[in-house]
Amino acid sequence: MTLDELKPGQRGRILRIDGDGPLVQRLMALGLLEGSEIAMTRRAIGGDPLEVQIMGYALSLRREEARRVEIDLLK
Repeated sequence: MTLDELKPGQRGRILRIDGDGPLVQRLMALGLLEGSEIAMTRRAIGGDPLEVQIMGYALSLRREEARRVEIDLLK
């Protein structure tokens, strides 16, 4: 599943980020790294953007950016 599919309150572990280029490098610089735990905090009306919690800080992402992040759902 991808990060944009998480519901508020759900957590996941990042498996990989699809693609290459500046966008993927930017996401990695923001802390979205393989093996990191990430939680969905909230979504704007319409689902875009969304806010996640990673490494102790809140990060806002566009749905299209979150769709590139493959995660494993944690229970």
